[in-house]
Amino acid sequence: MNNLYSLIGKQVELEVSGNVLLEGILVDVGSDMLVVYNGKKYLYIPHLHIHNIKLCADPRTELANATTELPLYDEDNMISYRKTLINAKGRFVEIYVAENQSIHGYITAILNDYFTFYSPVYKTMFISLNHLKWLAPYQTNITPYTLSNEVLPVKPTDIPLQRSLEEQLKRFEGKLTVFDLGNHPLKVGLLKQVQNNIIELVTANGESVFWKLTHVKTIHFP
Repeated sequence: MNNLYSLIGKQVELEVSGNVLLEGILVDVGSDMLVVYNGKKYLYIPHLHIHNIKLCADPRTELANATTELPLYDEDNMISYRKTLINAKGRFVEIYVAENQSIHGYITAILNDYFTFYSPVYKTMFISLNHLKWLAPYQTNITPYTLSNEVLPVKPTDIPLQRSLEEQLKRFEGKLTVFDLGNHPLKVGLLKQVQNNIIELVTANGESVFWKLTHVKTIHFP
């Protein structure tokens, strides 16, 4: 997306996966991620989920003279998806994955095809790298839900981690599991088996449902 450099500093409109429309100043463009400032937040958006981008037809006057300074500093001056996650590790962020629901917390580890995330609501979560729509860092003096650092300390996960999400989930066979924040009854149940990228989940009524791992966005354990 190097041809987007001409739009840097201008107000743009983007459509991202899930029929979501975003608007703001294009601040930076990297090899697989770009940054948009919407007047309140810096949205770090992977190219993977950008369907189209164009100049804003009706620019917002309050953004016309906005000054932009990236909250996640990169020494190489070239942003990328993985480097952004690494730079955000341990910092409070808002992430958007699906179903008009943001998750607040902090990244604790980045693996091959997923990252671990700690949320004060959902606790430890596994997030597929293929399904993160955007990430927005908090201001340095703000915490999720105004929780104190004593209540919400930034610390690494103590769960042993595997490099791939499939191998990680195998360690949780036999446990109650929630996919995609439980947005559907068939996404909550007992994790029975994980094999060949297929997850067998037993729902509350004893029915086995087989999910393709590549379509699972988030996983947490109640």
